[in-house]
Formats: sequence, C-alpha cells, structure tokens
Amino acid sequence: MTTSHSVPESYQQTRENLQIVATHIVARARQQAVDRFGLRVTPGGFGTPEFGDDLARVRVSGSHLVVESGGSDGTRSASHTIDGSSLRQLAEHAGIDIEADLSVGHDTPALGDIDAPLAVDEGAARLLAGWYAKAVAGLDLVLAGAPSGHAASLAQLWPEHFDVALDLAATPDRRVNLGASAGDGFHGDPYLYVGPWTDDRPGDGGFWNAPFGAVLGYDEVMAQPDPAAAAATFWLAGVALLAT
Repeated sequence: MTTSHSVPESYQQTRENLQIVATHIVARARQQAVDRFGLRVTPGGFGTPEFGDDLARVRVSGSHLVVESGGSDGTRSASHTIDGSSLRQLAEHAGIDIEADLSVGHDTPALGDIDAPLAVDEGAARLLAGWYAKAVAGLDLVLAGAPSGHAASLAQLWPEHFDVALDLAATPDRRVNLGASAGDGFHGDPYLYVGPWTDDRPGDGGFWNAPFGAVLGYDEVMAQPDPAAAAATFWLAGVALLAT
C-alpha cells in the first residue's frame, strides 16, 4: 500500500495563522516579560521556554493555546481554542498587550485585524507539529554526528520565518544555517534547508538547488523510514561539502 505524505489543502491557511499566533501571542508573551522572542519546539507544536519568576510558558499544542505557570502557589495550566478565536481573545488568555509595538525582524507578520476570527485546522496543525518534532530530532542527530570543533548555536524556532534552525561552523571561517521551514513564499509545503553564510557552493552542484543553498521537500523526507535520520543526513551532507 502506498502512503501519501502530501499536506492537506487547509495547511497554508493554518500555517499562516499559526505564524501570526507564534509572533503576536507566543513570542510577544516572552518579549514583554524578558525582552526575548526566540521560541522552542514544545509538545504538540511550539512555544516559549520557561520565563519569569513563576516559570511561565506559553505554547501552542495542535489548535490550542496553552498558558502554564509554576509559581510558589502551585502550578496552573489553561487552554484556549485558537480556531474561531481572535487575537484579542488569545491575548487576554495569555495576559499580554496585543497592541504594543513588536518586531521580530524585517519579515514580522502584520498584526492585522485583532478582532477577526482565526481559522486553524487541527489536522494541519498536528502535521506542522510533527514536522517540527522530527526536525529537532534530526538537528540533535547533527549535533551528535558533527565532528568536534563545529561550534553550534542553540536550536530555536524563529517567528519571523517560522522555522526551527541552528547554525554551526563547517570550517573555522565558514558558518551555515541548518533548519526546517514550515513553508513560505519560496516553497509552500514544509522543507529542510542548508543555508551557507558565504556565497561559495563547493562540491556537488546538484546538491545546491536553491538560491540560498539547498532544500529538501516534505514529501522526500517523510517518505523515508526514519525522517529525522534522513533530515540529519541531508544537513550533514551540506556541512561536509562546505568543509571541503
């Protein structure tokens, strides 16, 4: 039996709306508390690391916004459905100021109408969460398999481009971004990428198939018996070429 790994028609709208939530609710919650906005892959999706004195965490699990805290008066967790809710309602749930200035980079998604209902399909949201989970597992394999001396950054999920990525040194003077995008204007479905910081593209010309480096699409990755291992193999191939 052949298994299809195509994304559903609802994916693009769900991805776009979840990126708005990631930026203007989740990242904003961390930014207003500790002036940082980098996110992490969390159970069922993405969210902040713990922050503040009460070890708060704001995250998305599937199509739900989850707010957690663990102060001296005990731990609490509350969930709110994203689908059909407005940004104003989600901001009230997270306890943040939705109208305060925020920038997460030059591609920060527009805030838009904060009272308009958001459409988020649960199946598409879970597909995105699974993609991120496999990506961080693959990045962990890269860190374990890369030769010593390849100093790497922390893997983070950046709301500006809605990708989870790290950078490492292929050589002492040549760094490279390794990441997994949820999809964008370049490629609508999720994809992996290798993005060198320099303009040179050594070795196999067929590997460098994108203007910014190399990509491997969702279908190709998910068709492999172990998608996380396939992702790591792709990323490490790029690192090896750049190290020559």
